[in-house]
Amino acid sequence: MRLRALLETEALGLRLLGGEDELDRTVRGVMTTDLRDPSRYLSGGELVLTGLAWRRDASDSEPFVRILAGAGVAGLAAGEAELGDIPADLVEACLQHRLPLFAVHETVAFATITEHVVRQVSGERAGDLAAVVDRHRRLMTSGPAGGGPEVVLDLLTSDLDLRAWVLSPTGRQIAGAGAPLPGALGAALAGRHLAATRTGRRGPHRAAVAGTTYSLFPIRNTGRGAVPAARDVRESVLSDWLLAVEADASDWPAARLDLLQGVTQLIAVERDRRDAARTVRRRLAQEVLELVQAGAAPAEIAARLRVAAPVLLPGLGAAPQWQVVVARVEWTATDTPGPGGVPGDIAGGPAAQALLEEILVDPAVSGPDSADRIAVAHTGEEAIALVPLPAVPAPLPDTVGGPTDTAAGTADTAAAPESGEPPAAQDPALHADALLAAVREPLSAGLADDGRLTLGVSAAVHSAEGLRGALEEARHARRVAAARPGRVCAAGHHELASHVLLLPFVPDDVRRAFTARLLDPLRDYDRRHRAELIETLEAFLDCDGSWTRCAARLHLHVNTLRYRVGRIEQLTGRDLSRLEDKLDFFLALRMS
Repeated sequence: MRLRALLETEALGLRLLGGEDELDRTVRGVMTTDLRDPSRYLSGGELVLTGLAWRRDASDSEPFVRILAGAGVAGLAAGEAELGDIPADLVEACLQHRLPLFAVHETVAFATITEHVVRQVSGERAGDLAAVVDRHRRLMTSGPAGGGPEVVLDLLTSDLDLRAWVLSPTGRQIAGAGAPLPGALGAALAGRHLAATRTGRRGPHRAAVAGTTYSLFPIRNTGRGAVPAARDVRESVLSDWLLAVEADASDWPAARLDLLQGVTQLIAVERDRRDAARTVRRRLAQEVLELVQAGAAPAEIAARLRVAAPVLLPGLGAAPQWQVVVARVEWTATDTPGPGGVPGDIAGGPAAQALLEEILVDPAVSGPDSADRIAVAHTGEEAIALVPLPAVPAPLPDTVGGPTDTAAGTADTAAAPESGEPPAAQDPALHADALLAAVREPLSAGLADDGRLTLGVSAAVHSAEGLRGALEEARHARRVAAARPGRVCAAGHHELASHVLLLPFVPDDVRRAFTARLLDPLRDYDRRHRAELIETLEAFLDCDGSWTRCAARLHLHVNTLRYRVGRIEQLTGRDLSRLEDKLDFFLALRMS
């Protein structure tokens, strides 16, 4: 289509500000960007849409326009919603570089212009592409009438006989047509895509897996959620989605390739919508993190948690437990630019934030909204996730023991397995080894030989008082992971074993977190029931686990002592017949 045709379409509401002599230029595609340098996403002939978020002052306009003109774009359309009137310095720069400039009225959505351009320029098709772009708005809606990217992918299957899936950088299926893609296949395709992207080659990338050929199209995140002014492929390689198509696109005509590129642009709109929806959760995580790190009063932190809980776990009746996960992405600085790269250090905080939001999604759940319960902040080079966990059901009351302990057992609300179910079956907590297994293969390909991802996972805490210790515990676990070989490494709180606590470099907060995790449930129980479990534990360890000597020292019947020890084991999940658990309790009592 010609640029002139855009002015003749009243529904687009475009106003020409300059470049009337250039209106016969051919438009081959459309791109929305707020990057200061979007050149690596441009191939020529695009209509570029921008909200002007890249412009800080008048001096920014000429370099931006020069980059667009050098890339051979057809024209520039600037939105009036952000600044009102289009700045005169931008108009002058476009006149200088002979780049047609349009003003987009604040009532017109960029998605409307994208739909129109994609519909017009994608003329050759096996089926009816108009059906795809006509239903583009359904990507932006929710509820039964919507469907997100599945709408486009279903039509690709029915109209073009193409099976396609939208995948995350870890290979998790976000959308697909027909049968779900097996998890191992998704991870393999994501790994091939990340490896090819690191070479600097333009997509689509060809990948043959298990005798089937796939074409992998990058879905660039170029909206407001994109990394600002990305100059190095490493800044976005771990966060971009991809479209995997079961076909060999190497022999496709240009028109069909343009068609698929148009589809990726439509899906990119869904990516931008999802990133915008994460803003509230990111802000909540940032507020809680700042309070924790500033040493705020537990009551103040608890108040913020009460605000966060309904957002992250809507409809939850009881206050949840919380876990903290810390991630860090580190790149080796280069002296010379790699493919699409520049020398120097690369900020890892935003990349770690986006990546951690993906890693913490349940791999069994598909769809772009499955991360709605993940709240991740970033500070410096570190990303920190606040993960809510549902409360574990209360056990049936105990009826064994003496009069005092029987009453306490009846009122007990601590968590315990039901019907002989092992504790792990009810455990909703995140585990470092499970996170690692799900993402190691594809992300290692994206990290190549100059990047590392390290993760640390804390134990679950039940109150605001425990969050600072959980944060330090997760950070220390991440340092333990960083000491290991490999591109993707993770460690959990279970690996901060007793012998680690004897090492002098372990922070005091980690020691406090370890002590609190073992003894706080017993202290809380004692406060509520006056059951003297802490005193019983100390005596039991002092008597080397002898039932008769301990019962005599405490003036208890042996059965009552057995009940109390059983209650200690139930509340803490430990086994006092094991030497390791005895040693942990011994150290916790001494450090308290």
